[in-house]
Amino acid sequence: MKVISKQVSHLLVCVLLSSIGFAQGVKEVVGTQAGHSAEHPPKGKILMIAANPGVSKQTGWPIGCWASELTHPYYEFEKAGYQIDIASPAGGKLEFDAYSNPTHESGYSAHDYLTLGFMQSPARMKQLENSLKLAEVDLQAYDAYFFVGGQSPMYTFRGNAEVLKGLTHMYDSGKPTALVCHSTCLLLDAKQRNGKRIVEGKTWTGFADSEEQYADSFVGQRIQPFWIETEARKLPNTTFKVQPAFTPYAIQDGTLITGQQQNSGPAAAQLVLQQLEKKK
Repeated sequence: MKVISKQVSHLLVCVLLSSIGFAQGVKEVVGTQAGHSAEHPPKGKILMIAANPGVSKQTGWPIGCWASELTHPYYEFEKAGYQIDIASPAGGKLEFDAYSNPTHESGYSAHDYLTLGFMQSPARMKQLENSLKLAEVDLQAYDAYFFVGGQSPMYTFRGNAEVLKGLTHMYDSGKPTALVCHSTCLLLDAKQRNGKRIVEGKTWTGFADSEEQYADSFVGQRIQPFWIETEARKLPNTTFKVQPAFTPYAIQDGTLITGQQQNSGPAAAQLVLQQLEKKK
C-alpha cells in the first residue's frame, strides 16, 4: 500500500507540475478586425496621392510612382479599417516605376510579394487605372493624406501649383499629412497659407544623398535632376535627418509625417494611424 501511495503521490505531483508548466507556456494572440465590410464599415477615409507617368529629362526613361510606397501603406490603412482613395495631379492611369514592379525583368523588386498581391486585385488595380484628379477632390472629406514617392514626383510634383495648393490645404487642415521618399521634394517649396514654409521649425526626412549615390552607381548614370537632402540642407530654420541608406525611417513632427525612402512607407503609415487613433 505504501508503494502504491508513493506512486500515486508521484503521479499527482507530475500532473500538477505539468499543468503549471503548461499554463506558464500558454500564449494567446487576439487580432484586430482586418479591413472593413458591411458588418464593419470603414473608420474613415484616407487619400493617397501618387504621381502621373512621365519621362525623365535626366535619363529618358518612363517614370511613375514607386509601387511599394503605394501598396504597403495602402495595406496598413486597409488593415486598420480605413477606406483608401487614390488621386494624382492629372487623374487617370498610374504606372509603377519599372524597378519597383515585382514582375520587371530586372528582378530588383521581385521580393515584393505584397505588391504582387495588390496587382492581382481587379478592384485595387482599377483605382490605379482611374485615379481621381486632385484638383477635383473634396479634400475635407478625408481624415488623412499620404503622398507616394517614386521618380515621377521629382518632375510632376515639384513646382506643380495645384499639388502645392492641395498640400497647403491638407497641412493647414490640421489632419495627418504624410510624404515619403521623393514626394518630400514638395516640402522644399511648400508653404502654409500664412506664407511660412511648412518645414520651418520642423524635423523631417526624405530620400538621402547616400541613397541617390547608390542608385546612380547601380544604373551607371545620374538619375535625378536634384537631390532632396542637398537642397533641404540649404533651407533655414529646419532640421533634415536621415538614417543609413535604405533603413526604414519615419518622423512625425506635429501633423507632418515624413518617410525616408521606399522601405519607410509602413512606418509612416503607422504614424498616420496613431494620430488618427488619438483623435477618436
